Amino acid sequence: MSKSLYLECYSGISGDMTVAALIDLGADKGALLRALESLKISGFKIEISRVKKSGIDACDFNVILDEHHENHDHDMEYLHGHNVKVNESKECNEEHCHKDMNHETEHAHHHEHKGLPEILEIIYSSDITENAKNTAVKIFKIIAKAEAEAHGSDINSVHFHEVGAVDSIVDIVAVAVCLDDLEILDVVVTELYEGRGTIRCQHGIIPVPVPAVVNIIQSNNLNINITETYGELITPTGAAIVAAVKTKDKLPSKFKIKKIGLGAGKRNYDRTSILRAMIIEDSEEEKDVIYKLETNIDDCSGENLGYVMDKLFENGARDVNYIPMFMKKNRPAYMMNVICEEEYVEKLEHIIFSETTTIGIRKTVMERTVLKREIKEIDTSFGKAKVKVCRLGDKLKYYPEYESIATICKEKGMSYTEAYSLIQSEMKALSYERL
Repeated sequence: MSKSLYLECYSGISGDMTVAALIDLGADKGALLRALESLKISGFKIEISRVKKSGIDACDFNVILDEHHENHDHDMEYLHGHNVKVNESKECNEEHCHKDMNHETEHAHHHEHKGLPEILEIIYSSDITENAKNTAVKIFKIIAKAEAEAHGSDINSVHFHEVGAVDSIVDIVAVAVCLDDLEILDVVVTELYEGRGTIRCQHGIIPVPVPAVVNIIQSNNLNINITETYGELITPTGAAIVAAVKTKDKLPSKFKIKKIGLGAGKRNYDRTSILRAMIIEDSEEEKDVIYKLETNIDDCSGENLGYVMDKLFENGARDVNYIPMFMKKNRPAYMMNVICEEEYVEKLEHIIFSETTTIGIRKTVMERTVLKREIKEIDTSFGKAKVKVCRLGDKLKYYPEYESIATICKEKGMSYTEAYSLIQSEMKALSYERL
């Protein structure tokens, strides 16, 4: 059974909401605080607590800045020109965690509007894992690209408040560290819920979604649902997190919820301000769903088709075959069939359109019934050989792997049929446990 992280963004998403939800899922708070202490920035402190959002208990992650730093991402209050009253009650209990990050370093009080190169240096010099660094860098680059497009600037030269804000740096690094700690590899985000209307920023009144969010959604092909809520639900940091870590936008048809984490937002609209994160387990992994891409080609050479087959295999195709056929006007042609997983469909379609003369591809979603199987390496009288062991009910089927048989044939001077039969008979003589 495969496990995935599902982010339900019904109330939007921001950096602090994501961190809080991941902490609530079980991310190590001690490891997170140590990671944030290693950042070469100062003037902030971390507060982790429990709060009530519309009566629902949730985790709150708060980056509190000193008077030398402005708060830019948490609740994006500067967009509204006033403090937004939040309908929440904070509980300072055993879950409460408070950490002051006022480092005495030369870096203090100089990072209100950092550029991308400076921020990347902060990440690379921090004491976090390489995987966490790569995730944080990916998120920042997505925001930088979106902000640069919005302002008509170069990605490396633009200094923009959203990326340069201390709290945004902390949020993004914290998300990367928590994902790494939870060993999250697969992330499902079906859609992002956004509000409507306008907001006020330091440049004036702008529409919701704000330009940076629109750019991120457009360039990363994210699904968005515009709600009737007036106000901004998605921050650029939140959108960039989804763009960087999302691996799927569809939930399994059946799944089990193994764990739930609730991250509190700072805003109060007509919907409960929480981000719900769930560890889910696919209940239908035994079903093997594949795609078949099919097209008829009557004006490509054999050399061309051979080249395309190799390229399709190199880019994720499970199988490729050509079936001779006659088309209209009795033209001899080939039907190309490509079997692949959903994640490779778009890439393989692009190859087919680019490398052949076809102008249309038929696409079918199919379910396969496959035997449970595994590859094992066994000791034979000819040396080590790899075999495929398949189970059909209580019966086992044995299939020597081609590469192993071919090697034995070359080394022993045997025919393929003879070597295959001998290896198969030796496999049948062994019990499954000895294979």
